[in-house]
Amino acid sequence: MRVRFFIFFFLFSGILTAQEGNPIYKNPGKSPNERTKDLLSRMTLDEKIGQVLCFLGWDMYEIKGADVLPSEQFKNLQQEQWPGMFWATFRADPWTRKTLENGLTPELAAKAANALQKYNIEHSRLGIPIFLAEEAAHGHMAIGTTVFPTSLGQAATFNPELLEEMGRVIGKEIRAQGAHIAYDPILDLAREPRWSRVEETFGEDPVLVSTLGASMVKGLGGGELSKPNSAISTLKHFVAYGVPESGINGNASVVSKRDLLENYMPPFKKAIDAGALSVMTSYNSIDGIPSTMNKEYLTDILRKEWGFKGFTVSDLYSIEGIKSSHFITETVQQAAINAMEAGTNVDLGGQAFAKLKEAIKDGRMSEAVLDSAASQVLRLKFAMGLFDNPYVDPEKAKKEVHTAESVELARKMAQQSTVLLENNGILPLSKKGLKLAVIGPNADMMYNQLGDYTAPQPEQTIITVLEGIVAKVGASNVVYEKGCAIRDTTDSNISAAVKAAQNTDVTIVVVGGSSARDFNTRFQATGAAEANTKIQSDMESGEGNDRQSLELMGHQLKLLKALKATGKPLVVVYIEGRPLNMNWASANADALLTAWYPGEQGGNGVADVLFGDYNPSGRLPISVPVNTGQLPVYYNKKNPKAHNYVEGSSDALYPFGYGKSYTRFDYSNLKIAQTGNFSYNVSFDLTNTGNYDGTEIPQLYLRDEVASTVRPMKQLANFSPVFLKKGETKRVQFKLTKDNFSLIGIDYKPVVEAGDFLILIGASSNDIKLKDKLTLTNSFVY
Repeated sequence: MRVRFFIFFFLFSGILTAQEGNPIYKNPGKSPNERTKDLLSRMTLDEKIGQVLCFLGWDMYEIKGADVLPSEQFKNLQQEQWPGMFWATFRADPWTRKTLENGLTPELAAKAANALQKYNIEHSRLGIPIFLAEEAAHGHMAIGTTVFPTSLGQAATFNPELLEEMGRVIGKEIRAQGAHIAYDPILDLAREPRWSRVEETFGEDPVLVSTLGASMVKGLGGGELSKPNSAISTLKHFVAYGVPESGINGNASVVSKRDLLENYMPPFKKAIDAGALSVMTSYNSIDGIPSTMNKEYLTDILRKEWGFKGFTVSDLYSIEGIKSSHFITETVQQAAINAMEAGTNVDLGGQAFAKLKEAIKDGRMSEAVLDSAASQVLRLKFAMGLFDNPYVDPEKAKKEVHTAESVELARKMAQQSTVLLENNGILPLSKKGLKLAVIGPNADMMYNQLGDYTAPQPEQTIITVLEGIVAKVGASNVVYEKGCAIRDTTDSNISAAVKAAQNTDVTIVVVGGSSARDFNTRFQATGAAEANTKIQSDMESGEGNDRQSLELMGHQLKLLKALKATGKPLVVVYIEGRPLNMNWASANADALLTAWYPGEQGGNGVADVLFGDYNPSGRLPISVPVNTGQLPVYYNKKNPKAHNYVEGSSDALYPFGYGKSYTRFDYSNLKIAQTGNFSYNVSFDLTNTGNYDGTEIPQLYLRDEVASTVRPMKQLANFSPVFLKKGETKRVQFKLTKDNFSLIGIDYKPVVEAGDFLILIGASSNDIKLKDKLTLTNSFVY
């Protein structure tokens, strides 16, 4: 008996020794869930807390010639707090004080990532790799990457396939440099154009935002983390952050529960269904509850109802904001408890959740809540393969970031995002026989066309509008004058601009706004710029720069009027981050376009449109108001239709979906065929009847004639870019399913109600070409 006991003892001891020597969490053959469970069981309280801390990353490295080493700050953090994640390690901008001279090239970024991973793995007890998260709304916010048009411009393409292609490029560039998480897409509905971050959004419509957001997530990898270029997509900002009171960033959002469920939440749901594995909370509050501690949204809806399997992360210092901005708690520690218990898993900033140790020891928060949060992060590290292959090849980063193919894609996006608003026939311009005056504060200011969340870039990679035009017609046929600044009224020389226009055949003037940060800009702790009335930089948009009005600033309108007075044909191009006032240009310009912030190839893209090398196909993703007194002016307001004001119309100057072409399109032969229960096929003929090949973007809208709750006057249901050669006809087909007919009922549950629906086919929300009616004979309860 004693012999059997000793045999059993030695065998059991051997098994334990083997498990300790090769624990489950280090076994690539085990599932991410199994490995996470095993690792979590071995971790101390401090190590678990470390996994839910995301620190600011740009001070974590030191460049030593051709090498990059961990900084002393990184080493101290690693020894004291066992960090699991860093944000913006590769970021460069005035806030970080990283420039082309002292920042990271793609090759150095890869070396930095390797150095940080190596040090962390080798100096931590359990060898846990770190996550690196990066801003990526219109390209990775780092030196030497591809800079695409900002999200509002992306949305103007109405082209989901193009956005998916862009997502693949962004994912590849981020992963090649050693990062893992892309803060993108931004899914806030932009229904308050005074708000400073409109440029970061896909516009005002939930269907457009949902469709484009899902495409971006698919491009970034669709949650298939084992793929080499797949990045974790972090959706921003949950939820209704884009409609703050008075347009002030971070203010409370006054939205109803039904509005949230029908409009503001669906884009997040669709992106999660497409594979998004991270969601960022927002600075705002809704109905008195800060979004970063809203259990109903973060747990009941996001996880229990939608089945979300990733991790949530606070916006920068938004946990502290529960105390300091919303005044809900007396201490940051209690704010941290509230946030984590509500469902916020990761602390961006890394300071608030660091205070949870004492709360857990004192019994004020269960360690099981922390375990759940940490496991969400660890599981994705295993799924991405970081425990098994944490390093990248710097030489590959050098070759595969900012390729000729990605530059060409940036140009294609700039072309398709440019919206032609007015044209009396002057466009397209001839490349021969014209002398051109190119004028305006945005004609040759490279950073003004790149938007917020953009790193400094080598000058030769950015093509301004002036440079794009010169490339078409030659420098000898172009005269340039700045004319005035965006804001600074002391920086004007309108007389020189007038003289230039008088001596040329056509004037192209580029006005608008700017989100370009400079080293004189002051920043809040969150990175938002502080609006400054004393230092007159060009910046009038971008995070923190909310507007009282939407008027052109500085002497820009004065410049436009002076150029008009010359009698020369006037082409006006807006480069802007929000729909600025266009009333004067709409009435007086011979042609009017908006290019939003068109990115690094913006100059070529705009010039391609001006000279007819690309027939404009961009459509407005957001309505352009006549006056701020109309706001909000989004197209799909609920019934009844607004009457006019004493001073004028309640309609937008240019509505959602609007955009002109150099050719004409005819819509005909509408047919509706039922293909199943609540399923329909809507088809029609689209003919290019003009003189140019071109792309039309037909849009299908629905109107619910009678419903149990008040419905929108019309709602976008589908859209698709259609290219047609001149004279060509194509049969266009759209599908409708029960989700297109659904609404949030009186009981706040989704339902499809029997009844009549108008089918509206148009070139924009107010330009309906075809319409018919279908009748649902049955209802459906989800």
